[in-house]
Amino acid sequence: MCELLGIAASVPISARFSLRRLARHGRGAGAPIDGWGVVFHDGTDARCYREPEPAGKSAWLRFLERHQPPARIVISHIRLATAGTVALRNTHPFVRELGGRIHSFAHNGRLPGIETLAGGETSCFHPVGESDSERAFCLLLSRLAPLWRGAVPSAAARLAVIKRFASDLRALGPANFLYSDGDYLFAHAHRRHQRSGRIEPPGLWHLACPCADAGMAVREAGVALVAGAAPHPVDVFASVPLSGAPWRPLAEGDVVMVPAEAPANVSISGQPG
Repeated sequence: MCELLGIAASVPISARFSLRRLARHGRGAGAPIDGWGVVFHDGTDARCYREPEPAGKSAWLRFLERHQPPARIVISHIRLATAGTVALRNTHPFVRELGGRIHSFAHNGRLPGIETLAGGETSCFHPVGESDSERAFCLLLSRLAPLWRGAVPSAAARLAVIKRFASDLRALGPANFLYSDGDYLFAHAHRRHQRSGRIEPPGLWHLACPCADAGMAVREAGVALVAGAAPHPVDVFASVPLSGAPWRPLAEGDVVMVPAEAPANVSISGQPG
């Protein structure tokens, strides 16, 4: 399955991480990579870099791993193609404008039946590619769109929509995802293909780095903060633990919301009733 990495901090940080090392944690050395991508949110805008080519052959990726711009929210994705051809249009993360800002989305899993679910709702958002993940993102944005007409919606209103959306996806298949609107990083944990061969929880792991430890606990995985970025709390989400630090598995159905402003207080909510 694909590999997800999300980072949220209370101030802009320069995170240095290796997407190739991230991929090895999840699938082992020599396993194929069908594309890679990373989004660095910068206020209401974002920098998005994607390639459908294997990461090991990318000079662009080697440069980006050494020169990543400061950001409060980072979402990255390593793709193992399961739906849609290996092409730029099917490479995560996906980005769209809504409410005068850039939203981003990356997914891990398979969602058979997403066409039927999405086809039953009117939307002005349409997929560019053929992946089930992008169709899911368009569905999420269509549900969020009413909130973004006029004033910026409350965190509670956004979370309610995302929780219901996550619940609908879980009925289709493995639905781990990272989503951001620039204000918050949302992480949803479900099930994933484990090394045992079974598809089961946990689908995501969470590491909360306190001020004193920010950038230290994940360095073993090739993730570190540039000198001068600490001390600030940092929250990291990944498909698998990336170090020997105290990573916490998220429960099946958990939705985690981390603000990109002020202290990174994490709000965790399980499956909606």
